Amino acid sequence: MTDALTSAANWPAVLTWGAHSAPRMESVRIQIGGKKIKASGRIIGADCDDHPAFSASYDLITDEFGATRRLSLRALVAAGERVLSVSRDTEGYWTIHEGNTSTRSRFSGALDVDVILSPFFNALPIRRLDLHTEANDIQVPVVYVSLPDLKVREETLTYSSHPEGIHVFSPVASATVTVDSDGFLIDYPGLGQRI
Repeated sequence: MTDALTSAANWPAVLTWGAHSAPRMESVRIQIGGKKIKASGRIIGADCDDHPAFSASYDLITDEFGATRRLSLRALVAAGERVLSVSRDTEGYWTIHEGNTSTRSRFSGALDVDVILSPFFNALPIRRLDLHTEANDIQVPVVYVSLPDLKVREETLTYSSHPEGIHVFSPVASATVTVDSDGFLIDYPGLGQRI
């Protein structure tokens, strides 16, 4: 499941992934303390069959158990920009702010946010549930955010960890990923590889 040689030995660290088959890249500065994560990153993509040209930046913070507390996203396309804020309170309610609109939901008890096209966000449930160190099969409800339109919906991802890696089944892919000893993705076939 892990490859200690590619693990970030010192934190904070900057991790970068290049897409396998699309002109796209993600880079994120990550600070960790136990399971708590603070991250600031950017995903950029050139115009292709999968998406228009875009740039998206994000800031994320989790609680001490690795559950998402707050995510701010900003996406730019040629036509303009969109801004989205997602936060979870101590009672388990998520508040989604977009422009002057706010919605509130439990999202089936989700503790994680998953941003499509991002290898980084897969590390949230992997680290929170120790899937990089223990074998487990689990369905994970998530607040699912698409890029570059920043549309939010409820989804369920399935993670199955075993000695060969962690199999991820999402609405857009089914792949066995490899992670480092800290639970951050090294390779997600069809999505991206750490460079």
